[in-house]
Amino acid sequence: MKIKTGLLFLLSCSLFVVCISGPMGCANIVAPLGGPKDTIPPVLVSAVPKDSAKKFTGNKIILTFNEYIDGKDLRNELLVSPVPKIDPLIDAKLRTVTIRLKDTLQGSTTYALYFNRGIKDVNEGNTLRNFIYVFSTGDTIDRGELSGTILAANTGRPDSTLVAMLHDKFDDSAVVKNRPRYIAKCDTLGHFTFRFVKPGTYALYGMKDEGGSHKYLSKAQLFAFADSPVVVGSRSAPETLYAYVEGYDTVKKAGTTGGGTTKPPPAPRKTNKESDRRLQVSINAPGNSFDVLDTLRITFSSGLKVFDSTQLRFTDDGYHDIDPNKYHFERDTTGKIVTLFYVWPTDTKFHLILPRTFGQDSLGRKLLKDDTLSFKTKKDIDYGEIRIRVVNLDMSQHPVLQFVSGDKVKYTYSFDARRQVRRLLFAPGDYELRLLYDVNRNMIWDHGYFFGKNKKQPERVITILKKFTVKPNWDNDKDITL
Repeated sequence: MKIKTGLLFLLSCSLFVVCISGPMGCANIVAPLGGPKDTIPPVLVSAVPKDSAKKFTGNKIILTFNEYIDGKDLRNELLVSPVPKIDPLIDAKLRTVTIRLKDTLQGSTTYALYFNRGIKDVNEGNTLRNFIYVFSTGDTIDRGELSGTILAANTGRPDSTLVAMLHDKFDDSAVVKNRPRYIAKCDTLGHFTFRFVKPGTYALYGMKDEGGSHKYLSKAQLFAFADSPVVVGSRSAPETLYAYVEGYDTVKKAGTTGGGTTKPPPAPRKTNKESDRRLQVSINAPGNSFDVLDTLRITFSSGLKVFDSTQLRFTDDGYHDIDPNKYHFERDTTGKIVTLFYVWPTDTKFHLILPRTFGQDSLGRKLLKDDTLSFKTKKDIDYGEIRIRVVNLDMSQHPVLQFVSGDKVKYTYSFDARRQVRRLLFAPGDYELRLLYDVNRNMIWDHGYFFGKNKKQPERVITILKKFTVKPNWDNDKDITL
């Protein structure tokens, strides 16, 4: 028994020695657990040439940091001002970031390399925010600064994908044909700051620059402009720009006047696999229940070539004709939708009778027989009552109140003399409340125009309440102070 015990002890010792001395080992060496998480971004250890160097004549910059750099976002984040004709090459390897300048440098000029969120460490992704490297080809570093904000005019919200641009040429065509002199990115609040700018006068623009051309090439781009040139000095007043989308057509040449929006081409029509001779029809009353705050839309499967509204019968629950002077029909440009305008009472049943001969499409399709569409309006208790009062509202700016749901304007109302909007019937739900300063008083937001003599800024919108909940069968009142 003692001999076996001794052998077992020797065998255990041998296995232990093999485990700790073998080529693979029996245990993995791991980092100690616990301890604070690394939250410190990379720190610049050295720069060649040094930061803020003067009389710069080279074409390569080497930046060394105290830890390994993740360089996957460097190309997208780096901005160079003044904007070069040829973008520099940038490469990150271990702790070093190398920038090779491919463009010819201008004399007596201060250059700033904005890395924005491009410098971050490999392990934790800690970002060295807004890191800037500066050098000058002359004897001095320019110190001009200009800050400001760009907001979307139709929502009042910031957009961090926008860039601000300074041009040293003032004709309209410059924003189409030329790259800007200086460029700055917007942050999440829409703020931008130009630094190390040569003091002087510039044209200021804002733009969504998805292609990286730094040019205004399409009216589908978000675009903003200052009404007059800005003066950049050591203490320039901040600027606010309001961005808008004018349309969908390409900007073919500068100097053409903006005359409205050009809609994108319509989507191709879907072919009907069935050889159906019927003209199909529906209304916007799901479950035969109609919202009295809406307009009744009669939708057809194809555009009507022939439409005789006098043949349509609009009746009450007892099939008695409604007075034709109290309602009317309107057909849209596609011929697919006919809208019935009427002051709808609540909790009331109606019938819409369509004779088979009232209309047909371009292929001669019509109803196979007379059709009746029946529906009932919702009850009073399905709606809430609202009263919104803006205490210190400036009525001289022609404000109107927008109710926004799902980022779409659902309802727009004018204020009364008491600076309030009141409705006895209102659709329940959660809304964002915005003020539209309706310059031309047409109750809708209008974009701006840049090209031509009649430049016009877009109408402005501001959010005054991010969430306003309307409860059904409830008095929903709110006083707001701007």
